[in-house]
Amino acid sequence: MFDLVISKGTIVTSSSVTVGDVGITDGKIAALGQDLEGKHSIDARGKLVTPGAVDTHVHLEMPIGNYVSSDDFYSGTRAAAFGGTTSIIDFVESRADQTFLEALRERQAQASARSVIDYGLHMTIGPDDMNKLDQVPGIMEEGCGSFKLYMAYGLRLMDDQLYKAFRTVSRAGGLPVVHAENWDIICAMIEENLAEGRTSPHWHPRSRPEEFEAEAAGRVIQIAHQAGSRVHIFHVSCPQVVEEISSARAKGRAVTAETCPQYLLLTQDLYDREGVEGALPVCSPPLRSDLSRRELWQALGSGLFDTISTDHCPFCREEKGADLSAFNKIPGGVPSMEIRFSALYSEGVLKELITLSEWIDLCCTMPASLFGLKNKGEIALGKDADLVVFDPDVEWTVSPGELQETAGWTPYDGMVLKGRPSVTISRGDILVEEGVFKAEKGRGRFLKTAP
Repeated sequence: MFDLVISKGTIVTSSSVTVGDVGITDGKIAALGQDLEGKHSIDARGKLVTPGAVDTHVHLEMPIGNYVSSDDFYSGTRAAAFGGTTSIIDFVESRADQTFLEALRERQAQASARSVIDYGLHMTIGPDDMNKLDQVPGIMEEGCGSFKLYMAYGLRLMDDQLYKAFRTVSRAGGLPVVHAENWDIICAMIEENLAEGRTSPHWHPRSRPEEFEAEAAGRVIQIAHQAGSRVHIFHVSCPQVVEEISSARAKGRAVTAETCPQYLLLTQDLYDREGVEGALPVCSPPLRSDLSRRELWQALGSGLFDTISTDHCPFCREEKGADLSAFNKIPGGVPSMEIRFSALYSEGVLKELITLSEWIDLCCTMPASLFGLKNKGEIALGKDADLVVFDPDVEWTVSPGELQETAGWTPYDGMVLKGRPSVTISRGDILVEEGVFKAEKGRGRFLKTAP
């Protein structure tokens, strides 16, 4: 007899859709079959049973300037659980006086004390870390198998530094993940727009043109190729970047990529709202035109993206509106972690832009596979019992009051979605059941990434 049985649900994986039972023992998937018996059971008739979703790009408790992202490792992972996400990958940034290992231990302590789901960490390599590249193999052994490289902001690496970082990470067997934007052009265009009195959020996307996000992506792909390295492009916002990726793959380049819900569901028209409302959706890369949004969906349906993550990095309304004198003073980032799984079902599967199995592959299976989370993202014998019972029929309206995130606002406010998790399970533990939270703070475990 199993510890828990999820019975008579429609089991959806990245390769199949079947009706049956899932038996769970000692936190693992122990059986797949019919009429299984358990000490406890969940009736999933009429519902989908999916792997727990995996979000490989989130920023919890992240400092940006004078602010820290509003979701900490407790509130953020709690919201993730309500949204059907059972594993995340966040980031580590080392100070100049820290080794990578010291920074990792500090971040692990912060996360382990609060997280209710399992978590991994990307190690950031900034300009002050170039003298630490010899630490890369050692930090990989500790469980950081992916490395964040920036082409923008204070963490921006110059091209020669990117090349050296790619060489080092590649030789150690790691995966570089990149924020690709042309920072020189962005800075010049921001300066130009502000000098002309163009200070509102309307000018945020017009200071970060699609063409130069694509230029940066194309350039970093070439640098990675010359360094003998693969590369994963974060938060692709526009079809021009898709073209660069597609062209590179046709030449045999080892390139993977993600996009995010904000680029699939929202447009730059939101920046034209008055006051703080126009400031709320400021993020980078910025939201794009409706045409670009629709072309991203086409690319998604054509298999040109490997994963969908969120770049979840929210700030509260007061912080977003603290200084509206210039768009570049607004802290960048939006919340998406809790709505991702439901939104991709409602706006993707139900509108026949992606299939059920593609939904699972993009949100669960490929994220786990790409970053080497070997026991996550699949419904298979021996895997962690990270599962979601998803009600495909429930219709709900997104609003701050409907969500567990702490920002107090959502860029998806008023959006009507169909489908929502009713039960979220992590390693056999029920975290959320019919809107009731049942998990303990700090139960999440550190996941070693091994891309």
